[in-house]
Amino acid sequence: MAISYRGLRDYLELPEKPLRVFDMVQQLAVIDEDILDLFHVDTVEIGRAFLSDERAWKQWILPDGGECWIPSFIDVRRYGEEWILYTASGKPSGVQKKGMLYFEQIQWPYIDGVPTNLEGLPRALEEILWTQSPFPNLNIIDIDTVVDRVKTLRESTDLVIIFPFGGQLFETAQYLCRQDHFLSLMALDPLSAHRLLEKLLEIRMTQLDTLLAAIGRYVDIVGFGDDLGMQSGPLISPEMYREFLKPRHQALWTRAKELADVKVMLHSCGGIEPFLEDLIEAGLDAVNPVQTSATGMDPVRLKRICKDRLCLWGGGCDTQFVLGNATADRVREHVLNRLEIMFPGGGFVFQQVHNIMANVPPANVEAMFRAVRDFPAVGGE
Repeated sequence: MAISYRGLRDYLELPEKPLRVFDMVQQLAVIDEDILDLFHVDTVEIGRAFLSDERAWKQWILPDGGECWIPSFIDVRRYGEEWILYTASGKPSGVQKKGMLYFEQIQWPYIDGVPTNLEGLPRALEEILWTQSPFPNLNIIDIDTVVDRVKTLRESTDLVIIFPFGGQLFETAQYLCRQDHFLSLMALDPLSAHRLLEKLLEIRMTQLDTLLAAIGRYVDIVGFGDDLGMQSGPLISPEMYREFLKPRHQALWTRAKELADVKVMLHSCGGIEPFLEDLIEAGLDAVNPVQTSATGMDPVRLKRICKDRLCLWGGGCDTQFVLGNATADRVREHVLNRLEIMFPGGGFVFQQVHNIMANVPPANVEAMFRAVRDFPAVGGE
């Protein structure tokens, strides 16, 4: 998050740089190249190719009062002690109240039910907090510009390039209907749930065909997202996953690999262990963020289940109980222990579990990444 990133740069005594927030909802910072180099980061997202134009940014104030820059197209307005995010059509979609570190959704286009006619779904998607403000929004940028920027990025780096496509189905249906309503719909009116998911799949396929066909030769990994779990385990049963989502996930992931020579990664939070076999069967190559603090997500067990069939991209440091709360020495010990479990045999990419939150001490962030470099099998510096 931007607040912790500013503290990290100060702690490391690095030159002052503009603090840029590329994800307005979660308030995540653009990580500068000096940090990427310092911590030996091996990957980069294609968004970096679209960050060079100063006109793309405007000033804003973080919850702690610090200044930052946000994408200029974002419509955010202050009312008293609250910030409200507005859609392009002028509807309020999210709120950040006093003391909050992120925005929460306040509008659900289909909260009163899934329409019989879903021709208006593309417009409804523009009214959702989570889909209105990605940066860059490749769906509204001229495709030739997209290709040129990503090609230039490929020619400038030997890092692994990730295309965070997203392509959410399950999550987007919840953003449209509200989570409790859509979960109820799956149980009580499965035909309507299938109808909405199928229309969403059609839209995602069209987006994938347009974008990945154009830039696939320049990227290595396509990132998808659909949170299937919560702290205590799965959000839905494996049977429901197989009925509603597995065939559609498989269609998307298969199409991605037909369009380009890429690996497919799924971001899915929570206790998702019961879905792993199905995810592997559907063609998944890597899963993230590997929330090891959730029920059923013991790293020893996960390593045994996945073996050489599914890459564990995450789980390297527990962000819920360790990274933000322990001492730097304890963080180092924790990370080295995780590496002992997850490094052997491959099939593991080090990453902490999900975002580095605003309260994480910078010394702990440094300790986490230093531990990876110092791990004997890595042969660090």
